[in-house]
Amino acid sequence: MSTPAVESSAATWTFPRAFWVANVIELFERAAYYGTFIALSIFLTERVGFTDVEAGWIGGIFSSGIYLLPFATGAAADRMGFRTALLLAFALLACGYAGLALLPSKLFVPFSLVVIALGGSFVKPIITGTVARTSDLANRARAFSIFYMLVNIGSFSGKTVAKPVRAELGVGMVPLYSAGAALIALVLVALLYRPPETTEKKVQRLADTLRDMLTVLSNGRFLALVLITSGFWAIQGQLYASMPKYVIRLVGEAASPEWYANVNPLVVVCLVVPITQLVKRFAPVTSITVALTLIPCSALVMAFASTGQANFMLFGQALHPITVMMLLGIALQGLAECFLSPRYLEFASRQAPKGQEGLYMGYSNLNTFFAWLFGFIISGYLLQAFCPDPKTLSAAAQAQRLASLAGNGPMPAEYAHAHYLWFAFSAVGVTALIALLVFRAVTRRQDEAAAAQ
Repeated sequence: MSTPAVESSAATWTFPRAFWVANVIELFERAAYYGTFIALSIFLTERVGFTDVEAGWIGGIFSSGIYLLPFATGAAADRMGFRTALLLAFALLACGYAGLALLPSKLFVPFSLVVIALGGSFVKPIITGTVARTSDLANRARAFSIFYMLVNIGSFSGKTVAKPVRAELGVGMVPLYSAGAALIALVLVALLYRPPETTEKKVQRLADTLRDMLTVLSNGRFLALVLITSGFWAIQGQLYASMPKYVIRLVGEAASPEWYANVNPLVVVCLVVPITQLVKRFAPVTSITVALTLIPCSALVMAFASTGQANFMLFGQALHPITVMMLLGIALQGLAECFLSPRYLEFASRQAPKGQEGLYMGYSNLNTFFAWLFGFIISGYLLQAFCPDPKTLSAAAQAQRLASLAGNGPMPAEYAHAHYLWFAFSAVGVTALIALLVFRAVTRRQDEAAAAQ
């Protein structure tokens, strides 16, 4: 999206009304999105009746599409105007989430997810555009720090509320909660949001967007980095693709995958500032290497627990071993993210031709597109193979599972190798690390050869 240049002024934490309204709107959008997203894989199998494999494909296309569509909807929002585009976006979101809850059939659910993806793809470019337009060069870093803080608050609160909604009302009602949050955001837009004026008239055409994307993806060095780091996010994405089903099937309905997932943003919020200060002394690729070393370890930690182990005691409370190892693994993922995020954009920009850094940065988050598409799809197959839907088991195996969850005997044989799922994702992380080391060696030789000419 186009944003006008703003002259620098004195540093301040004071911003126009449009800035604060936009950030509150973003908070509700994130709460709606993550509330449903953390429960989506469970919803697709338990409420709608898709198999794990089908749910993996649907979840992968939906979640990756949200990262691809903004390249088109951002330009459309410029043409429509921010306020009109936001009204449309939240109307689509409210209808899409309500459709999931009220029409949970195999026919209508994919349509509802398309509506949600389309609506959601408008929101982030508009909100980030508003943040940029309502801040000047001296205060832009502060403005975006507030934005990212509220994004994390929205994510945290959305998942926190989703747990009691799922436990008390059923997973089918979680999207209705998200519809309510989207409806509140729609009202806020209608009543309070007045976008900042701009004299910028240039609007990028869709054909220009596609041309730019082809230009970026034809750069082998940049594309390699995007694909390598997608291995990191493919593991991170299992907080939504695999983990909810894994813990509910092996720990029981009382498990709280929504709250487990919140450990990640909690760790990031607590540690990202000190780690950012630490890694500023590192070369960017060194910081990324640390992250890609830690991320497969997080998957290994999640695998190092079985249903046959005794419960852990913490502050007088008995915790299932899988719960403990999930929490440790998720915390390790958050730590790894603190090493990756501060330096990835800087390193990615160095892979762009001189003078085209801005263009390339617009596509640097395509790693999440590839990660979500691959991660969700492979998750479906791994769950089906090693941690299957209890409804697909024989009556005897279902009874044995329920008895095991109650503390009476082992889980059925179908779950004996459930932890292999995490070994598979650890292998993805190791592959990404090896690829990064190769990338580092090859590009260093290329740069040295270019400098010698």
